[in-house]
Amino acid sequence: MTMIRRHNQSAICMHWFNALCWLFLLGSGFALLAGEMQPIGAWWSELWVGIFGEAGLLVAHIAIGSLWAGIYALYTPLFLRRDVLPFLREIFAVSLRCDLIWCIRKAFWLVMGASGMRKIGMQTQLPAQGFYNAGQKFVAIAAIICSISLVVTGLLLAFSVMQQGLEALVRWALLLHLCCAGLMAILLPVHIYMAACAPGERPALISMLTGFVPEDFAKHHNPLWHASLVEKAGEHNRH
Repeated sequence: MTMIRRHNQSAICMHWFNALCWLFLLGSGFALLAGEMQPIGAWWSELWVGIFGEAGLLVAHIAIGSLWAGIYALYTPLFLRRDVLPFLREIFAVSLRCDLIWCIRKAFWLVMGASGMRKIGMQTQLPAQGFYNAGQKFVAIAAIICSISLVVTGLLLAFSVMQQGLEALVRWALLLHLCCAGLMAILLPVHIYMAACAPGERPALISMLTGFVPEDFAKHHNPLWHASLVEKAGEHNRH
């Protein structure tokens, strides 16, 4: 079975670093909420406070958030041309009509299967995708916007602890912080399910460990990307 490199080592490391930070920050962030604002239950806060202590939980949340933001602040300029710009170009290369059709048909396929879609007269063929499919692009765009918002509002909230007279700013910062965290709390489980549990997607998850995917998988799931690789290989051979 022919394998194709999909991810380099730095991208793999940053993916798992990002994933671990997101899980910790979402978990600890929701644990910091109390009373009617607690969406999970009092037991969740009690669990985290039991591990870190009441003051320690906030310190740990700020510390991991600062580490996460700091590592990305270093990674972005260091790997700008090799990793960051190609990634941004891929995820922002959105064709609304094509990508929305992909998302709608993929959602129906996951719920009803191909046979169910045909019964209601819906096409099962997904629009051809590039390096990232439409779902991955939309989640990545949302994650970037939410990440920047969370860092900015998080800094404002941490700074406000040492200041007085910033109540209005704190309320708006907290609202935006919670909205972004809430959106990612919805999108991340969907992303995890699609990568780890959805039928036929397992090679994509394995590629985030090994860096490689089977050529047949790339040809089927990412035909535009596969075609570009074939074209580049042909040009290289001609030269």
